[in-house]
Amino acid sequence: MIQPIKTRLDEFRQKTRVQAGSLIISVFGDAILPRGGRVWLGSLIRLLEPLELNGRLVRTSVFRLGKEAWLRTETVGRRADYVLTDSGRRRFEEASRHIYAAQAPHWDRRWRLILAVGEFAPKERERLRRALFWQGFGVLGADCFVHPSADLNAAYDALVAEGLTDYLARLMPLLAADARSGLPANDADLVARAWNLDALAGAYGEFVATYLPVLTEVRGDRLAEVADEDAFLLRTLLIHDYRRLLLRDPELPDVLLPVDWPGEKARRLCQELYRRLAPASERHLDKFLTLADGSNPACDPAYAARFSQEESQGNSLGGQTR
Repeated sequence: MIQPIKTRLDEFRQKTRVQAGSLIISVFGDAILPRGGRVWLGSLIRLLEPLELNGRLVRTSVFRLGKEAWLRTETVGRRADYVLTDSGRRRFEEASRHIYAAQAPHWDRRWRLILAVGEFAPKERERLRRALFWQGFGVLGADCFVHPSADLNAAYDALVAEGLTDYLARLMPLLAADARSGLPANDADLVARAWNLDALAGAYGEFVATYLPVLTEVRGDRLAEVADEDAFLLRTLLIHDYRRLLLRDPELPDVLLPVDWPGEKARRLCQELYRRLAPASERHLDKFLTLADGSNPACDPAYAARFSQEESQGNSLGGQTR
């Protein structure tokens, strides 16, 4: 096995605590959704077993995702498929538009605000803050959450998925534009107050440091040395780690970001490594992603549109991606 791949897989396997539910969400969105959004539980266990997630942990995590309305079961004979619910599918599709985009979204110079207009107990307010933090919202004061481009309907759907339905009646979504009234405060001041960009930049830097050695090795003839299973496992961790970063990232426009922002380097790195791993990882899924009736669902042709090929081929990472 190529050493940087072995290092990354071993690092994950040695973790004492794994958020299996979050990883399963990443697998559903990346591998299962393009093949119909359903999988036999035994197949999912087989796919994740090499990462040392045992069957009991996977079963428990999938059961919880069912309770949270991400998944539902459909019985087929003596077996059952786990299927994305309609709301789960919508959430995945919204997330996919950000994860697999060739570039950050265009900014229309309007801010998306969610105001806490009702009374919140301290613990409720903290739950709300954390839920919106994982959607990239920054905080202005105690009662205002801000994002440059979020879909507010999707943000509300995500709060429902977090079990915060009762909070919605106490929230007010708004769109706000800079009136340019001549006041000294500006967009950059807002960003500095609402987000800790230093912490996010550090997280992106760690992502690049983790996966750039893999990208440097996985090129040309060396691609043939990557086993199909290892390609799938690494692709899963790559997308999982990148998805977790994007959940925290407000995807600010370039004009509001520091010079040499590492988020763009991480995006290009993820695009190029994903593209290289895709053929072998898809061969693995062709064999081992099965339904309860024993069939192997085909991949949707639209999958090829993930991460624009032209974008991937046109970018380089310090000359080390070729």
